[in-house]
Amino acid sequence: MAALSKSIPHSCYEIGHTWHPSCLMSYLQITQGAMEESLKIYAPLYLVAALLRRRKLDYYMHRLLPELLRSTSFLTANGSLYIAFFCILRKLLGKFYFWTPGFGAALPASYVAILIERKSRRGLLTIYMANQVLLFCVTAALYMFFFRCKDGLQGFAFSALKFIVGKEEIPAHALLPETMYAKTGKKSTDRGERSKRINIFSLTKKLMDSVCKHGPRHRCCKHYEDNCISYCIKGFVRMFSVGYLIQCCLRIPSAFRILFTKPSRLFSLFYNKENFQLGAFLGSFVSIYKGTSCFLRWVRNLDDELHALIAGFLAGISMMFYKSTTISMYLASKLVEIMYFKGIEAGRVPYFPHADSVIYAVSTAICFHAAVLEVQNLRPSYWKFLLRLTKGKFNVMNRRALDVFGSEASKNFKNFIPKLDPRFTVVKPELPIQFS
Repeated sequence: MAALSKSIPHSCYEIGHTWHPSCLMSYLQITQGAMEESLKIYAPLYLVAALLRRRKLDYYMHRLLPELLRSTSFLTANGSLYIAFFCILRKLLGKFYFWTPGFGAALPASYVAILIERKSRRGLLTIYMANQVLLFCVTAALYMFFFRCKDGLQGFAFSALKFIVGKEEIPAHALLPETMYAKTGKKSTDRGERSKRINIFSLTKKLMDSVCKHGPRHRCCKHYEDNCISYCIKGFVRMFSVGYLIQCCLRIPSAFRILFTKPSRLFSLFYNKENFQLGAFLGSFVSIYKGTSCFLRWVRNLDDELHALIAGFLAGISMMFYKSTTISMYLASKLVEIMYFKGIEAGRVPYFPHADSVIYAVSTAICFHAAVLEVQNLRPSYWKFLLRLTKGKFNVMNRRALDVFGSEASKNFKNFIPKLDPRFTVVKPELPIQFS
């Protein structure tokens, strides 16, 4: 148990920005590094998102850059404001207490930072403590249930799921299946007469049709151009290709750096384990969901929104191919946000202004507090992210001085002692350990 009442007289230079005695210069250095890394993180994400949403040229000309810069500013502020409040609290209080170097400095920094971000992107964040596969299964089940319900999802969440699983899984069809099949078949025939060119996609389609030519299709299924087997296989191939291409695009910036120095390594851009993992995750998610939905329609002889709960939960097992705490927690947090606002609309949950911003600030402050005083209890992925965001500056804090609070802050940094300039210290600094 940490000694909450204890305090240490060290300056912010001795504990926090040990690489430079000036608070202002340390702040500027953190800001510069955080901005560079934020751009590297958000630039490919925004480009991929714009391509998936099929944005028009007007978006790329007028909205892409402002939105990118705003998200970059948010993430940059999260890192740079932390060191700013770190120094401010030390100057105001005159010493460090257990709560000040971590939670105390990170809470206002995170809250101010999240207010910079667009409100539509202020998802509720939480600490990474749940099992990611099981969490994703439950999250996927509820997402798919809301997707199948009338007015269950709107905006990007609905559009994204429509793109992933296909419009055939949307239950809003007023016409009878037989009528829709006739119309769809006619439309497909007309389209085939207009375009007869042979390419890799048409050859793939012919191959799928030949493999599953005589497969069955239940009368409640709305994939009128395909039987159930072909429907699942095509869904896997389509989303496997999308996942593979997305991962390749994300690796392009790093590939440019080795283009001239090690051109032989460019082969890894296309043949990489992570590329196939993301493809397998997306492909298996879609095929399991569609296959389970079709199976339940055959068994129960009806199309029911409740099928989406079972199909979505089983499809969540696909997370085993691409275990990502970030994806699981982000989707879970957005689901909580969706359910919270639905509760407000139904009059069953009170509305709290800026609830998403407050929860984000508290959650992030707890993670920052752990990063300062209890790194051993922080998820390695989040620790690596903090090191990347601060260009390694988080690694050179004087955690030996924080051991007095009883949290074993220096447990993972036993051999590290910062080289401090005695002219700017309050407490006589330790001499760095010399190894023979």
